[in-house]
Amino acid sequence: MAGKNVVTITDQNFEELVTGNKGIVLVDCWASWCGPCVALTPTIEALADEYAGKVVVGKLNVDENRKVPSQFRITSIPTVLVFKGGVQVDAVVGARPKQYYKDLIDKKM
Repeated sequence: MAGKNVVTITDQNFEELVTGNKGIVLVDCWASWCGPCVALTPTIEALADEYAGKVVVGKLNVDENRKVPSQFRITSIPTVLVFKGGVQVDAVVGARPKQYYKDLIDKKM
């Protein structure tokens, strides 16, 4: 499902990949049955390719991982969480155009 630069984030590796990361991490919280989530996938993959080596872009399946969505009070998907230095600095609920996410990332860099 994930593109070549998209990392799969789980409850088990969340601390290592996200909160333990000193840089910027974008986490797409999604589910396979969610139409807007599936529609957002090409955008997430494009961002991962574009920011490869600069920003970690990952996908977290909320059906397979319950701890992280609960911890961050995710009640609607898609929700894209943005972390900088291991701390959540933004959250976007609903699918947005690619430029929206690019602007969000660029402001945090």
